[in-house]
Amino acid sequence: MSYRAEKYLSFKETGNIPVANYFNDKPLEDVRNLFLEVLYSGVHGFCFSLYEEGQKPGDIISEEQIRRRMNILKRYTTWVRSFSCTEGNELIPKIAKELGLKTLVGAWLGKEEDKNQKEIENLIQLAKEGYVDVAAVGNEVLYRKDLTESELISYIEMVKKELPDVPVGYVDAYYEFVKRPDITEACDVILCNCYPYWEGTEINDSFQHMLQMFQKAQGAGNGKRVIITETGWPSKGESLGNAAPSHLNAMKYFINTQLWAIDNNMEVFYFSSFDESWKVGAEGEVGAYWGIWDNSGKLKFIDEHI
Repeated sequence: MSYRAEKYLSFKETGNIPVANYFNDKPLEDVRNLFLEVLYSGVHGFCFSLYEEGQKPGDIISEEQIRRRMNILKRYTTWVRSFSCTEGNELIPKIAKELGLKTLVGAWLGKEEDKNQKEIENLIQLAKEGYVDVAAVGNEVLYRKDLTESELISYIEMVKKELPDVPVGYVDAYYEFVKRPDITEACDVILCNCYPYWEGTEINDSFQHMLQMFQKAQGAGNGKRVIITETGWPSKGESLGNAAPSHLNAMKYFINTQLWAIDNNMEVFYFSSFDESWKVGAEGEVGAYWGIWDNSGKLKFIDEHI
């Protein structure tokens, strides 16, 4: 059944009323069918999950493993986002380009200057070789307090000087671009993360909350291109406030964000592509269950009971 043909499923016609909320009183199978239809029709972008079971940051990841996962993603998306330019991550944009995908490539910055320098050097090299469509200098560095604003701006300016033809930005929570106008000014493009789950929002209110987050970043950008670099909903784990992880809620959130992005021509990278077990330690049990596919590469939400 083709749900996209139904009039009430256009965000332009509903005034941004969340599409999946229409399915609160429908059979679960209807939600699953719509989820699959949206996924198989293709979305803008996915955050690339690098690590399989037993792996974690610091492990060197093989080209074969990256290629296996990229071959799964390529039929569903036109862009992929990577988070680092070392430890095998530098192969992600190369393989993506080989498969005809566009790339948002990140340099992972932290407290260690030598590692930061290597990340920046690799990002610049990848871009000069034609593998980078958008460059991200750092990810939630200010949120983690790993660098000061001035230190981060120095890295951003360094990359911008070397890559005048590639849009350069910095990834962080939407509100950081409101609080830190100097960072916003330094960026060519605003790369914002929008997570209603992490602010304890109930699923039926989550889309409107995400939209408010995006609009705040958009306002701070004052006309600059704005990309949602991360948004998603976990399928399992602990609740946070009114935000409850479940397969049903994860599907509904995916449907809402993707149909809004399609109808309004927005650039959204969904977090995430695959489940990653190593995140349990950092974020609790919920950290391991943000993927559309599980950590073995199987599409979730199809066979199992919701």
